[in-house]
Amino acid sequence: MRAAVISDIHANLHALEAVLASIDDEAPDEIWCLGDVVGYGPRPNECADVVRERAGLSLVGNHDLAAIGKLDTSEFGPLAAESAHWTQRELGAAQADWLRGLELSAVRDGVELYHASARDPVWEYVLSEDVAHANMLVTRAPLVLVGHSHVALALAWDGAAIDGGLARGGTDLDVTGSRWLLNPGSVGQPRDGDPRAAWLLIDFEARRAGFRRVHYPIERTQAEMQAAGLPHDLATRLTRGV
Repeated sequence: MRAAVISDIHANLHALEAVLASIDDEAPDEIWCLGDVVGYGPRPNECADVVRERAGLSLVGNHDLAAIGKLDTSEFGPLAAESAHWTQRELGAAQADWLRGLELSAVRDGVELYHASARDPVWEYVLSEDVAHANMLVTRAPLVLVGHSHVALALAWDGAAIDGGLARGGTDLDVTGSRWLLNPGSVGQPRDGDPRAAWLLIDFEARRAGFRRVHYPIERTQAEMQAAGLPHDLATRLTRGV
């Protein structure tokens, strides 16, 4: 079985369409989404509809929860809060109902999936070896998938130490022999210095994980954000992948 893993789309339809075209070229058996379909970007309803149609498994993220009024935006930064309030106003009833039905975590054979982390599926960022180690201690599956940080990561735990780090586009890993924590990176708002949209292909029979990056028309998303009145800084940072 082969699964394509996507996360943190953030209402960036052009990035999502580019990723799905890349996924279709690989023809995996399933698509899994780790959450934050909306927030920050200008096309929340379209992205929700596409993910609902294409993904066999979808989780809810903190920005999704804010958009449906289930998470207080007081813990968001100013830009995130402004975009969350805009998304609340723009989100359609059908799309909101779909988001309300999603869970923060899921389990598949040999895999545990979380939006943020196993310890805190809403808020915790897995960006250090210490946090990754703590999460491996509270999980059991050979493979743990997380999103939320917008940083593509591959971290291996052999029962004693964590090894690994940033997973750049084109990284292909043999995931046998250790337990692994993987983050596919962000489709719609990467923050690892690479502005290309990110996704992850897992081949469970071959026990391999491949990190993919895809070009998309960033300027079109930026123009849509400007037209929608979303914060200027949210648009400009797409160019830098930060």
